[in-house]
Amino acid sequence: MYYALRGIDLGRVSKGVKCSVTGCDKEAVRSLASEKVSSAGLKVGETRRTYLCRDHYKEYKRETKKERKLEKWRHMG
Repeated sequence: MYYALRGIDLGRVSKGVKCSVTGCDKEAVRSLASEKVSSAGLKVGETRRTYLCRDHYKEYKRETKKERKLEKWRHMG
């Protein structure tokens, strides 16, 4: 956060990387681990990080909503 306040861009998303989903050429807004994204059913390449545009990030959140809720309940106990 300190770097963001000074105007220094550290991440690839802020530098304008494209969405990693096959067939999508939009600009990415989020970066996630590829394992998480492939478990949601999105078609991505074999990389460590996956970059998602706004539409694909919404789709990822929709697909993993139940998993995230269960994980949250597990950690509350």
